[in-house]
Amino acid sequence: MTNFNVFQNKYEQHPFHLVNPSPWPLYTSFSLFSMAISFLLYFNFYKNGYLYMLLTLIVFVFFLFRWFIDIIIESTYEGNHTFKVQAGLRYGVLLFIVSEIMFFFSFFWSFLHCSLAPAIDMGNVWPPKYIITLDPWGLPLVNTVILLSSGVTVTLAHKAIIGNQRQLVTLGIIATVLYGFVFSGIQYYEYLEAPFNINDGIYGSLFFMLTGFHGFHVAVGSIFLFVCLIRHINYHFSATQHIGFEAAIWYWHFVDVVWIFLFLCVYIWGSDI
Repeated sequence: MTNFNVFQNKYEQHPFHLVNPSPWPLYTSFSLFSMAISFLLYFNFYKNGYLYMLLTLIVFVFFLFRWFIDIIIESTYEGNHTFKVQAGLRYGVLLFIVSEIMFFFSFFWSFLHCSLAPAIDMGNVWPPKYIITLDPWGLPLVNTVILLSSGVTVTLAHKAIIGNQRQLVTLGIIATVLYGFVFSGIQYYEYLEAPFNINDGIYGSLFFMLTGFHGFHVAVGSIFLFVCLIRHINYHFSATQHIGFEAAIWYWHFVDVVWIFLFLCVYIWGSDI
């Protein structure tokens, strides 16, 4: 396989990478389908549903891990990610982030629709009169400072990798990952202390859907950056070849921007304080 790739790279007349057949996309799709079914079983209180959910999650992570290993081998060890391929990957990451923007836009649309035209059964007010909202100037403000600070540290890490400052890159990624874990911990504590839950009408549902999915994205972004840290330590990135790290940075900035809108719309404008 390796000899064929060397032969192909030597004589091909285009800068694009023709991907070898891989089973991992198909396996990952089946595992995602199984995981969706397992979540439905778990949420509907089927016996041992949590075991099925845990099993499908482990299988999904394994297939994804093997798929990503192949991509790392293609880019780092086989040199197949030319500048033209990197440009295509950037467009792919950008389109993915646009799809994520549309995902959150639907929830923000619901929140603004309900808050600008509250129904009669909510008392014609927003938030509903039976809801005690969270103080935006407490833990939400702390989390805002933490997440914005993480945006600064990850940007410094990006500047450092372009300037070949390896130690500064390491410190920047570590600081960003720690900020992400602290943010998730504070949000978990906020959920425990919240005076309402997801079953408390449209306000509770929208609040936990918006903040919960954002928290999930923070966790994914933290893992993404942690993997980039491991790759950086193993010299997978250079000043001109760091598309994986760049994708993680874009994703993290997207998470930052979504939180700013969350803090302004849900915590401040949508509060009763």
